[in-house]
Amino acid sequence: MSNSNVLPVLEPETVVPCCPPLTAAPLSEEDSARMAAMFKALGDPVRLRLFSRVASHDGGEACVCDIQDVGVSQPTVSHHLKKLREAGLLTSERRGTWVYYRVEPSVLAAMAGMLAGAGH
Repeated sequence: MSNSNVLPVLEPETVVPCCPPLTAAPLSEEDSARMAAMFKALGDPVRLRLFSRVASHDGGEACVCDIQDVGVSQPTVSHHLKKLREAGLLTSERRGTWVYYRVEPSVLAAMAGMLAGAGH
């Protein structure tokens, strides 16, 4: 008998961007504050690299042990990952001694949706 559990397959949630495209309507004060925090967090090159490593990692999640080689010390990596979590860009889960990170599911769609049409 196998010790493995079969997990149910969940249907992906419909992602609704937080705000209308920039060219559709002015942002509300609340939406602009939320999106500014996300873009500000990504405005740091180390944070952008960490976010990219998590987003592009196999399976959509990455152990901190797999992404920490970005040219700064481990405490600095932890600080930057904390800032990305605080901005709502990443979620994390501790498994044993390691922490695994995922891009918050609706983040990329929300950011892309807000910027849609901005170049026209």
